[in-house]
Amino acid sequence: MTLAEQQQYRLGVIYVALSALAWSTSGLFVRAIHADLMTILFCRGIVSGLGVFALFFYIERRNAFRILRSMGGPSLAATIFSTASMISGIGSIYYTSVADAMVIYATVPFVTAGGAVLFIRERPNMRTLIASGVAFIGVLVMLSGHASDGGSWLGKGLAAVMTLTVACLAVVMRQHRNVPMLPAMALSAWLCSSITFWFASPLSISGQDLGLIIAFGIIQNAMGLSLYTFGSRLVPASDAALLTALEVPLTPLWVWMIFAERPSTATLIGGPIVLAALFGHILLEVRRNRAVTSAQAH
Repeated sequence: MTLAEQQQYRLGVIYVALSALAWSTSGLFVRAIHADLMTILFCRGIVSGLGVFALFFYIERRNAFRILRSMGGPSLAATIFSTASMISGIGSIYYTSVADAMVIYATVPFVTAGGAVLFIRERPNMRTLIASGVAFIGVLVMLSGHASDGGSWLGKGLAAVMTLTVACLAVVMRQHRNVPMLPAMALSAWLCSSITFWFASPLSISGQDLGLIIAFGIIQNAMGLSLYTFGSRLVPASDAALLTALEVPLTPLWVWMIFAERPSTATLIGGPIVLAALFGHILLEVRRNRAVTSAQAH
């Protein structure tokens, strides 16, 4: 690797790590904002859509309107799955602990692998299958310590919906790699606002909550996406996946530190099992890919 390539790689690592840091603030915003869930989703969607569209027009410039006119079925599917993941993702954090929601969400790489087998015939290797089994055990342990109130189960159910829809979104994007998906992501934010508009009370929110919601849409969503878009071009995909996985432990960590939201005992036991499966799998894939690259170079 030349000096220039090393510099590009380091810059990419910084960008992608910062995107994970931005995404990990979701729990902080949800806990800090006092508005109801539908109002948060409505206002955040408007801001996020504007931010992502601004990024799209900045990147594509003259080609932007041509890309918008050519949007078809894959973009529509991505829009729907992304919208569902936004609503269920924020809802899961709203109705259950951040730790429980993120531990369930940590299984998304393995759910994605299963979806890829079913829909695009992309078979996972034995390492993925083993890691999936370990992660599933961890989720069962975590769910064994559920609270007696219905809200906790509602939050965990929404986290499961988020995991499934994010996995479906990943499969769609993998199958249609040549289709620009930034417009679909922007439209999904606005579709989220359109759905929640009927249940939201945007005129009743305080000035402080409005400022937090705007920051939520810009910092957590639009900025995270922007940083990842730039950084993922400079590092291998496997390395980018490893870096973005930092979101999983960081999200409940910030809430634990600032709002003293301590995870349940079952989550503290099952969570590390899931995270060990996740990070172990990604680390093994990174090492394998580097070994293959090194062998080809020689």
